[in-house]
This record gives sequence, structure tokens and C-alpha cells, in this order.
Amino acid sequence: TMDLAAHYLPSGTSALIGGDWYDAMQLPDGSSLLTVGDLTGHGVAATSGMAMLLGALRGMAVAGLQPGPLMGWLNELLDTSAQPALGSALCCRYEPATRMLHWAQAGHPAPLLFRDGAGRALESPEGVLLGATSGAQYGQAGEQLAPGDLLVLHTDGLVPRRSTLAEGADSGAGRLLAMAPLFARARSAQDCVRMVAEEFGTPEREDDACVLIARIA
Repeated sequence: TMDLAAHYLPSGTSALIGGDWYDAMQLPDGSSLLTVGDLTGHGVAATSGMAMLLGALRGMAVAGLQPGPLMGWLNELLDTSAQPALGSALCCRYEPATRMLHWAQAGHPAPLLFRDGAGRALESPEGVLLGATSGAQYGQAGEQLAPGDLLVLHTDGLVPRRSTLAEGADSGAGRLLAMAPLFARARSAQDCVRMVAEEFGTPEREDDACVLIARIA
């Protein structure tokens, strides 16, 4: 139902791995889970916390929770953790029979949708950073997809902070959206990921980042 590819871009300034993740899995009802996220910090604490969050996210998705309520439970999990931290996350549930995408976010960049050589960011539902406050409520949005659509999920470390400060808060999304003509000519999701890695994967990267790309069949 979709062509998937993903890539992890390590930091060029730290020997310690960060808390960024990407994941995709088929769920028991035939839908697909797509997620990316970033837990603050580096080293063992960040990677163990990320593993805890990702395991909980997978379990709740398999149990049938929709992205909005799922984010609420992830927030409670992080808020009551023995090692408090903050995290951003994006959770999507794609239903191939109807080509509907249901998604929620927690202080995270919205998915980018590319269609017919043009791209746009989806309008984000409400959602604060995971671990920022107890009892937070998370909205959920829906988007009707079409054959050939390309969906790009990424963590906010993709663009160097210097570029973000110099070019504005939307520079990351803007640079990705400007790649729409290249994506339109790509033969596969893997080709698109390779283009993103070539564009953003410099040795001087200040932070870890992940990108996950899905092309709808």
C-alpha cells in the first residue's frame, strides 16, 4: 500500500547518539503506523528514554488507540517518568482501504504532503511537547491521500540551528518543500530519502535528525 524509506542523520559535533527516532509498522487491522520523534538530550539517558517511548507507542497503536489519545498517554508516561525529559513526536495512522491519514503531534513539525510537483505542510492539530505539562489534551487531524502522494515526516534537527535563525522558523520546511520538483521525478521513496540526505547531511550538522518518507500506492 505504500513505498517506505527512512534515514538517520547523526550529529557532526557529538560522539553521543541522540534521542531521535523513526518507525513504521503494520497494525493488526491492516492500517500502518508511521512515527518520528525526538527526546531531549544525548547518551544513554536519551536513548533509553526514547526506547521506552517507542515501545509504549507501538504497544498502544497495536491495541487500537488513535493518534490523539495515544499522544495523551505518552505525555503522562513521560511526565511521571523517574527521569523527567521533554520530547516532540509525530504519530500517523494510515488506512489503506480509504487512503485516510489520521495524525497527531506533540510540539513537532507537521507532515509535508507532496502532490503533482508541489508540496505543503499539513495543518497541525493542537499538541504541546511531551512531558511539558500533566493532563495535556492532543488534537487529531485527518487528510485524504491519493495514489502517488508523497508524505515526508522529519525531526526538527534536520536543519542546522544557524540556518533556522538566519532564514526564519520555517526554513526547514521551506527547504524541503522546494525539493518538490525533484521528488516528482524520483522513482522511489528511497530516491527521495537519498536526496534529503544529500541536501541536509553535512559533516557540520549540529544535531541528530531523522526523515521518513512514504509514497502512497
